Amino acid sequence: MESLNDKEYSVETDGEGDALIMVHGLGGNANVWGPQVGALRRFFTVIRPDLEGSGFTPAQGDITIASHVADVVALMDSRGISSAHLAGHSMGTIVCQHVAAAQPQRVKSLVLLGPLAEPPEPARGALRDRAATARSEDMRPVSDTLVQVATSAATKVSHSERAAFVRELLVRQSAEGYARNCEALSAAQSADLTAITCPTLLITGDEDAVAPPAAVKRLVESIGDAEMFILTECGHWTPVECPHEVTDAMLNFYFGTD
Repeated sequence: MESLNDKEYSVETDGEGDALIMVHGLGGNANVWGPQVGALRRFFTVIRPDLEGSGFTPAQGDITIASHVADVVALMDSRGISSAHLAGHSMGTIVCQHVAAAQPQRVKSLVLLGPLAEPPEPARGALRDRAATARSEDMRPVSDTLVQVATSAATKVSHSERAAFVRELLVRQSAEGYARNCEALSAAQSADLTAITCPTLLITGDEDAVAPPAAVKRLVESIGDAEMFILTECGHWTPVECPHEVTDAMLNFYFGTD
């Protein structure tokens, strides 16, 4: 555990080289990046925090996107990292965008999986409802619903072990921590995308209902130096549903193997 902004944080670190900070999404933890770490640790110091209220980092106060951003910056400061590569999944992409927009000199690149700038209006109410369900009924019904609606048909049928891993990530969350993160995401506002100056790769699935390709294309057009990659037979849990394809796309992006 590490102390960041007077909170106790779980952070996993692997490898050596330039810092690569990987920020999970709602319902995730450091393990969502497990499929990518084996390859990336050969080239980077891979740093994977459990955001407040997720995984092994307990909810210790009010949770907002701004507090997550402050904690990521505090993590960089605590380790003496002047600039880093950032990668995010889902809600983590919003956190990464805010860091890159507010402190562009500290972000070397962005890789955003299942990315969104902010939730659309209908999703905000659904997130608040999900928070209420987590508090009243625990994480099991939330987990079962999300596995069905947020993973692709191929994941559920042909790669059921990946769907099971997504459920395990979700069902092990603290219900209160998850609820507070639902509320944080429901209130999220877009970063100033025009202020993002670093090279950016956006990856989404063709069956991602949270970050559908058409919406991600609009996001790409709002960021100056951005490119887009679409994975087939993939839902919203991108790093888990298409582990090898995500790793290959990231390595190609970092090392320019055009």
